[in-house]
Amino acid sequence: MSKQIWKKEIPAGGKWSGTVSKGKYIRFTALEEGANLSLLMYNPKDLSERYNMPDTLKAQHTSHLTTGHVLMSDNGRVFTSIVWDTLGWHDTICGYTTREMTDSKYGKTTYQESRNEWYRSGQENFTVELVRNGLGKRDLVPVVNLFSKVFCDETGDMNFVLDHCPKGAAVTLRTEMDVLFVLSNTPNPLDPRSTYPAVPVSVEILTAEEVDEEDFCLNYRPENRRAFENTWEYEALIKG
Repeated sequence: MSKQIWKKEIPAGGKWSGTVSKGKYIRFTALEEGANLSLLMYNPKDLSERYNMPDTLKAQHTSHLTTGHVLMSDNGRVFTSIVWDTLGWHDTICGYTTREMTDSKYGKTTYQESRNEWYRSGQENFTVELVRNGLGKRDLVPVVNLFSKVFCDETGDMNFVLDHCPKGAAVTLRTEMDVLFVLSNTPNPLDPRSTYPAVPVSVEILTAEEVDEEDFCLNYRPENRRAFENTWEYEALIKG
């Protein structure tokens, strides 16, 4: 049985970063409907290694993420696996909001005028947390937008599904190596709402069971197994 190690609530517009060691569950829960939590991942032992959206998607023949999928690094390793998901779809292609986009869509705000009620952007949140971890704006890469669904129709237009995320929706990732997580609780760029979404998200870290040969994520695709093998080789070498 999993044991809770740590828990935190990220408020609307909030941000967080921290390293989670290998062999943990990290569970995200939407505390209200309509959540969007943008996620970046890096190797804390080698910050040049980070989440790779193209490899993650092409290796698993998908444009979105759900149970069974793994989130790969640009070195062909598995950062995390999605072991449990109530939604069946998390956006990988829409990116994060900028200051200009936020001001244009929701109205211009500043910290000096609105204090903690000012509207944060994903780009600013990520940049602050990256600097805290020895990185910077140039280290920004495509994100995963947990809780959001965006699909392309037959004409090629991207469509945001407004009622996709109910209150209580949850997704659990398992760390397959030590991972630096960087999170921004800011709107999906395609969210059509004209008022700034205010949806807190709970983050829990729990103990996880070891991966065995019957593991669903390991066997989801042959490419997944190869990425796991790359990860196991890396872990064996750095442990000595």
